[in-house]
Amino acid sequence: MCIVLFAWQAHPRYPLLVAANRDEFHRRPAEPARWRDDGVFCGRDLAAGGTWLGVTRDGRFAAVTNFREPIEEHSRGRKSRGELPLGFLRSDLPPDVWCHEVSAQQDDYGPFNLLVGTRDQLWYVSNRGAAPQAVTPGVHGLSNGLLDTAWPKVTRGKEKLAALGQGEAHPDHLLQLLNDHWRPDDHWLPDTGVGLDLERLVAPIFIESEHYGTRASSVVRLGQTGTPEMIEQSWTARGTPDGAPRSSLSVS
Repeated sequence: MCIVLFAWQAHPRYPLLVAANRDEFHRRPAEPARWRDDGVFCGRDLAAGGTWLGVTRDGRFAAVTNFREPIEEHSRGRKSRGELPLGFLRSDLPPDVWCHEVSAQQDDYGPFNLLVGTRDQLWYVSNRGAAPQAVTPGVHGLSNGLLDTAWPKVTRGKEKLAALGQGEAHPDHLLQLLNDHWRPDDHWLPDTGVGLDLERLVAPIFIESEHYGTRASSVVRLGQTGTPEMIEQSWTARGTPDGAPRSSLSVS
């Protein structure tokens, strides 16, 4: 997952609205989102067994991104980052307690950003310099830097999400927001130590290339009551839909 745009306690009907793209190598096997036997609606990474984003019927939400850094500084960790959101979704711990427990074990994982929440709390933690913290109300963006780091695609995505205002927040509009191939000029790109060619490749909200790109777009609408609505659209390496979208409200 390379970008998570979200509005927290900023909409009259939905405490949490999320629009997120998962970017990954196309060769890495994954299973589309569906309801699992443990009551979690999510996609699954078949290489390591975890997930990048998911919800539960009782209103728990979690998402993880990696933290971009030079290859020579990158550490894999003995545990998969995908275990972090899945562990929260399977637990009954409050978000703040979970984040503090994760922080105490942060060295077990490669570089990560983690968001976990319920209808009442949304918390964030990173093992690259962000202690557990409650997310403030408003529109936020999380890519492969720290929360709200002003990379061009994060700033652009937040502006597009904020522009939806307090209207219906229709899932189709949120998915359209994510299908954005705009690439900023080189002088606006961050320098994360991975080289200019890679910075260019991963600069858009929606990444398209032969070997690496946006694999899935996910939308979450978490209301005050009821099962959260999560919709996931998978994509091919050509940037075309890989089947129909899958919804937590219609997929068993």
